[in-house]
Amino acid sequence: MNLIRQFITLCLFATVSTQAVQAEVYDVVIYGGTSAAVTAAVQAKRMGKSVVVVCPDQHLGGLSSGGLGWTDTGNKAVIGGLAREFYHRIWKYYQAPETWKWQKRELYGDKGQGTPAIDGKQRTMWIFEPHVAEQVFEDFVREYKIPVHRNEWLDRQQGVKMSGKNISSITMLNGNIYSGLIFIDATYEGDLMAAADVSYHVGRESNSVYGEKWNGVQTGVLHHKHHFGLRAVKQKISPYCIPGDPSSGLLPRISGANPGKYGAGDDKIQAYCFRMCLTKHAENRVPFPKPEGYDPSQYELLLRIYQAGWRETFAKFDPIPNYKTDTNNHGPMSTDNIGYNYDYPEASYKRRKEIIKEHETYQKGWLYFIANDPRVPSEVQKKMREWGLAKDEFTDNGNWPHQLYIREARRMIGQFVMTENELLKKRPTPNSVGMGSYTMDSHNVQRYVTPEGYVQNEGDIGVSTHGPYQIAYGSLVPKKGECGNLLVPVCVSSSHIAFGSIRMEPVFMILGHSAATAAGIAIDQKLDVQDVPYAVLKEKLVKEGQILEAPPEAKFGRNGVDPAKLKGIVLDDSRADLIGSWEFSRSSKKYVGSGYSHESNSQDGKAIARFETKVPKSGRYEVRYAYTPHGNRSSKVKVAVKHANGEALRTINQKKLPSLDGIFVSLGEYDFVTDEAAVVEVTNEDSDGYVIIDAVQWLPVAK
Repeated sequence: MNLIRQFITLCLFATVSTQAVQAEVYDVVIYGGTSAAVTAAVQAKRMGKSVVVVCPDQHLGGLSSGGLGWTDTGNKAVIGGLAREFYHRIWKYYQAPETWKWQKRELYGDKGQGTPAIDGKQRTMWIFEPHVAEQVFEDFVREYKIPVHRNEWLDRQQGVKMSGKNISSITMLNGNIYSGLIFIDATYEGDLMAAADVSYHVGRESNSVYGEKWNGVQTGVLHHKHHFGLRAVKQKISPYCIPGDPSSGLLPRISGANPGKYGAGDDKIQAYCFRMCLTKHAENRVPFPKPEGYDPSQYELLLRIYQAGWRETFAKFDPIPNYKTDTNNHGPMSTDNIGYNYDYPEASYKRRKEIIKEHETYQKGWLYFIANDPRVPSEVQKKMREWGLAKDEFTDNGNWPHQLYIREARRMIGQFVMTENELLKKRPTPNSVGMGSYTMDSHNVQRYVTPEGYVQNEGDIGVSTHGPYQIAYGSLVPKKGECGNLLVPVCVSSSHIAFGSIRMEPVFMILGHSAATAAGIAIDQKLDVQDVPYAVLKEKLVKEGQILEAPPEAKFGRNGVDPAKLKGIVLDDSRADLIGSWEFSRSSKKYVGSGYSHESNSQDGKAIARFETKVPKSGRYEVRYAYTPHGNRSSKVKVAVKHANGEALRTINQKKLPSLDGIFVSLGEYDFVTDEAAVVEVTNEDSDGYVIIDAVQWLPVAK
């Protein structure tokens, strides 16, 4: 850090044009206008540091003010610090009667994602209109007197000036130069990080890279209802212009390329879309415009989906205040523009604008097609015509969102890489600077033709993290020796599937806050960001209300039993190796840990759960198995116990209440030795109902 101070003092601005901004040397320079950028700027000022926000954007807040008002919160108990203050300010805004212009407050209700949208007890509100969020961000920068330089585009080829391994200044395309001691890349794209030659990745890693299950190509995995499986569309659909005739060519927006081998890595990324703010309130409604370049042939596949009986067009018209929506992708061909964004992360600014425009044309065309094409089912068309763009949102952009949902672009390969193993608590996370809790969620990556000749989507994944998880400080900083004064709270160091959960807006605000705190400590102690003492950082974050470890009620809910309080060795279902289709649940009244898992009642023998550990001391152990009983469970669940003397097979009736504390049943006593795996394996073979896995316990038997 001393080197960069000397460099800035001695030779800064030696060749700068008189036309360019030659501002002061800031303590912290933040590039980007996202929600993370704002919280980082506020925290830097709270720490007494000089700060500037430099961004290509005109509007602050990124997706939080760009249409994503139906907040993807996960567990709200682990949202703290400036992120929680943001949602508190939203709550305060909606206390004013004049805020409810089109809708009475009592008519909105408390609609939210699993928990109330408006929490009066904690004075937070999680669902909001775009312009309200933008006003809160603008209030932040005004109150803290934070300079914001908008429409400033980093010169990505020559605009990052280094002093040794530190950034000394960044130059914009207009020639403006911003110099600082610490830099924070708070963009969705990671442009500053990349221009500083920090390691990063684009696309999906293969499962073998980090020892994961849900990364890489996911052919055959059909989560949610965003595919062409029988849970979503009741019949298989031909991808060809003439159904069943490959020689007729493919319909638009279907790839003829091989999707890749299951679990393999590729350079593709999950689909983007705009989160639209729609309304059917007549006084505030603008009819869907016919976009320039509209081509109805682009939606031929959608017609076939309708012909197959699909009718879920409006399933994600999620209500926000004043009779508006946050409308998101839902179904096999919806607002996600699958396969049209692969080059976005590394593309030039010009090319990115083209990609954004193509997405806008596709999505506006999708709306216009449904509302106007006579081939669309009449009941769907009639309902769509009731909707339109909200006249009082995005008023400088034709009522269209100003921010494309960049669900994923570059991801840093930093000092620590977050993977599904940390999110699932299979491995501990070092040096927590915040928490996430949302499902590991990847939208579809490609639309392809199956070997049988039908259309299918690939890449949509939704896997529970089984409760909140910690995020490592090392995921915010480059590898030691790459760059000593850069923090990256948005394009964090993580695998594709881990980023699928981390990428939520509240988490970005949390990490922006923590990054700025680390920046302040690095400046005060004249350290590289990699060398910030965690004990000092942790103490500061905790004092400021950041939540670094989940409270018991967040970990286990009201009905969960803490596995750490049980005797012996206890493996929760989150630590089991799963094969086949398993889903997380916490609907029962008592369970071990944060919940339990069940297979899909397919009874095909393909769903297998393997609990494996090693005992600390050779000897005899009682093995217990936990499940949640119900009348829809299988009465003949096959369980195998692998021990030092062989294998024991047991059958469990999961319709009955477990005999031990209503949680466990005994599988018997067996000998185990320290250097051999102790294994319990469960399968749905020959089952006659749902198979449940909750936990396995090994208890030493007293001699």
